[in-house]
Amino acid sequence: MIVLGIETSCDETAAAVVTDAREIRADVVLSQLDDHTPYGGVVPEIAARAHLQHLDGLIRRAMAEAGIGFGDLDAVAATGGPGLIGGVIVGVMTAKAIAAARGLPFVAVNHLEGHALTARLTDDVAFPYLLLLVSGGHCQLLAVEGVGRYRRFGTTIDDAVGEAFDKTAKLLGLGYPGGPLVEKAAARAINPGRFELPRPMLGRPGCDFSFSGLKTAVRRHAEELGGSLSEADRDDLAAAFQSTVAEVLADRCARAIRRFKEDHPQGGALVVSGGVAANKAIRARLSTLADKHRMPFVAPPLRLCTDNAAMIAWAGIERFRLGQSDPLNFAPRPRWPLDPDAAPAIGKAGVGSGVKA
Repeated sequence: MIVLGIETSCDETAAAVVTDAREIRADVVLSQLDDHTPYGGVVPEIAARAHLQHLDGLIRRAMAEAGIGFGDLDAVAATGGPGLIGGVIVGVMTAKAIAAARGLPFVAVNHLEGHALTARLTDDVAFPYLLLLVSGGHCQLLAVEGVGRYRRFGTTIDDAVGEAFDKTAKLLGLGYPGGPLVEKAAARAINPGRFELPRPMLGRPGCDFSFSGLKTAVRRHAEELGGSLSEADRDDLAAAFQSTVAEVLADRCARAIRRFKEDHPQGGALVVSGGVAANKAIRARLSTLADKHRMPFVAPPLRLCTDNAAMIAWAGIERFRLGQSDPLNFAPRPRWPLDPDAAPAIGKAGVGSGVKA
């Protein structure tokens, strides 16, 4: 089975060709970073126009790299949501057009399910497993029990962790995108223990997250330094922020592990996915936690943590081989929770909120 995947939910335009033998024949991603950096974040209108301008060319390139024609495809999969709705519409309409012109099945993929199933593409992880999904728009702990079967244990009540990285980077004058810049600054820190920061939700019952107070504490330290930060100040604050985030994530995961094992005494892997999963310090902390609880730890390769179309093609394969596909009147969704039965979070994040995954 060969599937073309299309991803346009935020600020990466991507196309990929993947087989059900877990072979990525082509994986093409065009970043819009230069377009959005002057604004300090993603501008939806700019993102949608860039998708429209570049997607057709990226699809042609992916098909050429895979060495196939459209007649060799078994299905077309595209991100159907959640995300910036203008970009999602571009990808969905392009996929529908290919499907209609070639008589192919169309599969609308939940972007979050793409992240959730990536570990099965890269490591053939068996169900069930515990997933920490951490990105710019989402921070969730989920039991992944099958394709389309997700139970959410916890989510953020305010900022997603990737959003907190971006806002902290902006406060420190590091630039955009925040995640890799904070990580680089933290690696340069001479005195990483210099600043004491609060650890939101640490030790609290449940598995929910909160990061807005942590961001506020970083700002307070910056203001106490007079607002004019030296490079050493920035590096030490970045290190304090990163280590605090890693500690909070590990604490929340530890609670989720106990709950997961109650429901699944046979065990399963601890999987981390999403853009923030590219952070090496967070990976290391979670790997140690998994070892402590005698669980396999799986983190996809860095290039498959951030938004990409290979994960969309694979999620399409997972659904299609179960006999699932979507009609051509499918409506793109700005919000699309993986667990529709989960209670709404208390705060601005809400269920299925955010755009950057």
